Amino acid sequence: MVRVSTTGAVLRAAVSARAMAVLGVACTTLMAIPAHAQQTAAADGAKAGAASGTGLGDIVVTATRQSTSLSKVAAAVTAVQAGDLGAGKIKDVQSLAASIPNLSVGDQFGVNRIFIRGIGLTSIDLGADGGVAFLQDGAQIPRPAAQLAGFYDLQQVEVLRGPQGTLYGRGATAGAINLITKRPTEALDGYLRATYGNYNAVAIEGGVGGAVVKDTVMVRISGKYDTRDGYGTNTFTHSQIDNRNAYAFRGSVLLKAAEDFSILVSGETFHENDNNYAFHYFGPTVAAENALGALLGGQSIFTIAAAKGVKPNLRDLYSGTDPVNHRNGTSFTGTMEWTPENWSIKSITSYHDFERFNRDDLNGSNVNMFGQNNYTENSKSYSQEFVGSYKGNRFDALFGTVYFHEDLSGEVRVPLTNLGILFNLPANYFDSKNYLQTGTVKIDALGLYAQGSYAFTDSLKLTLGGRFSHEKRQGIGVFDFLATNVLTNKQKAWDAFTPTMTLNYQANPDTLFYATVTRGFKSGVINVGSQNDVIDPEYVWSYELGVKTAALDNRLQANLSAFYMDYSNLQVGFVNAQSIVSTVNAASARNYGFEAELRAKPATGLTVELFGTYLNAKYRQFENGYYRANFATVSLAGNTLDNAPKFSFRAGVNYDLPVSLPGKITVRGDLTWQDRVYFTEFNNADATQAPYALLNAGIGYTTEDKRWTLDIWGRNLTDHFIFSNNIITAPLYNSVRVGTVAPPRTFGVTLGLKI
Repeated sequence: MVRVSTTGAVLRAAVSARAMAVLGVACTTLMAIPAHAQQTAAADGAKAGAASGTGLGDIVVTATRQSTSLSKVAAAVTAVQAGDLGAGKIKDVQSLAASIPNLSVGDQFGVNRIFIRGIGLTSIDLGADGGVAFLQDGAQIPRPAAQLAGFYDLQQVEVLRGPQGTLYGRGATAGAINLITKRPTEALDGYLRATYGNYNAVAIEGGVGGAVVKDTVMVRISGKYDTRDGYGTNTFTHSQIDNRNAYAFRGSVLLKAAEDFSILVSGETFHENDNNYAFHYFGPTVAAENALGALLGGQSIFTIAAAKGVKPNLRDLYSGTDPVNHRNGTSFTGTMEWTPENWSIKSITSYHDFERFNRDDLNGSNVNMFGQNNYTENSKSYSQEFVGSYKGNRFDALFGTVYFHEDLSGEVRVPLTNLGILFNLPANYFDSKNYLQTGTVKIDALGLYAQGSYAFTDSLKLTLGGRFSHEKRQGIGVFDFLATNVLTNKQKAWDAFTPTMTLNYQANPDTLFYATVTRGFKSGVINVGSQNDVIDPEYVWSYELGVKTAALDNRLQANLSAFYMDYSNLQVGFVNAQSIVSTVNAASARNYGFEAELRAKPATGLTVELFGTYLNAKYRQFENGYYRANFATVSLAGNTLDNAPKFSFRAGVNYDLPVSLPGKITVRGDLTWQDRVYFTEFNNADATQAPYALLNAGIGYTTEDKRWTLDIWGRNLTDHFIFSNNIITAPLYNSVRVGTVAPPRTFGVTLGLKI
């Protein structure tokens, strides 16, 4: 059921009246002409072009642990700036995927599942870590579920693709994402944005800051309130599902104690209490529809729809259990930076406290039948990092050390209500029992890293680096299933060395070639209260070639990269024949592909962005029990990895209309196409998302003094139904399909004020 506001009706009329321009882009061979030029020349040219309004500006990124011009970073990095963030644009982690090559995002049970180049989080167990390091202002947010708080008051989002073993160490086998919040400024600076859209969506976001003591003490406060009706309904209980009711606040203080010494302290809190992150029922796999629920007279959205002679709406549920989502988080980050002459010494101290409770239904029917899945997760983590860097005429150095500690506790509880019916016993025979995983896991990690670059000439530079990582995990817990009460006490430690080598060649002021070899490391895992054996670390060797170039007075920018990655002990999660959540180390996998990004400013007021990717991500060796063959062991060699589309493409355009009005009217549109992805290692049709195209558009007005903005926007304008994740449940539930779906068509109006 879609709720449409009067604003939505206006937008639909505007969309139906719009004309889409057809943009053709011809790719020419880039011929590099060697020249002994200073590397700052390209950045100066970019700034000059941007200032004149004829060229594209360069972007300064910090994800490489140093402030560097994006065009000079010898790595596959994409930066999304503040103007592209917010309602109707990129408003959260999931919508980030449409703007980043080879990035796939899909939440699962309120857990952020990020994949870069086909590698990410596959486990559904409590305590699992992803393959993408997720940071805010350089401090790691360790729990994937804590990464879904949403974006607000951000200056920039930076995404590094490929293993980042030297810079980030643990959990960065696929890449890294760094959210950079807006810092306090000396001048008064602020904004306020209010949004109303369909599904009765209301979002209010703002921030304001300035100097309290001139040139010495600056502060900034910001916040976001986000609420909407549900994208679907539990038609059995008549409750909304996939709604949202959340808010967050952040405050920061910047002390400039001296010209070269500053202290930045920030604190943040967020809260969400709704029926979001529902597990949707997608139908049967190995048994007839509703064979399980029918034992107790239950029905599902499929049987209800069949009785009415209509197709089921997979955004809805027909369940006796409403989804529940409660989550709260608090964090503090302190950064001290000393910058004497050519040096920079930085300390980053961070504390995160996160807790959540999620409830969903696994059996897909309206009867209370051993399917109520209850997740409780509590995490308290602390990290301390020291980073030093030196920049000389020909030699640059980066070095640091980091300590991380996390206390993780929680439980997975599934009441075994009415389970007795499967054993020819009274239905309530096991009603006092549970499938239960409960306990704690303590994590201690230490990293030491160093990296140095030497310029042999003004054009040729070699970078060598390495990181030593030590990680120890200790789990104390209980596993209980069908009167089996097992202590799950385990502990183990791992050491890893992850080197990197990069050779980059500045062919001319506008063209950079680079070649990189690096190793990535993802720590071993002990899951909370799990019978699972200790999971060994995951390793990858990555080889990458790239070129970054600009032409036509910086009106055309192109970034090209080709990569090959060789994985060993890849961590893969699934549900086994005993209906127990498990994670194993797949023997090996290899991924290779190509990425092309292009930005162009062919005329004043017109900006075009394109990217295209090719990805071939396959298991080399992997054997697992197949749910469609009574869990007989089968070879999966040659199968495609989860969330690894072979091809993807994006075209985006922003155009300032040449109208004789005070102020500026800008129209924008982007089309993203993604190839088929699979959600399990078996590559079955019952766990896949077919190729699809996603269309977004908007039109905005900015007053002449740039203080006021009005934006009318729409996302997923064709209302395409998209599976964002799909798991095959336990044999206990006949291995039915449940998962999450991407948002439907949304549209609205945003009014903004800049202070």
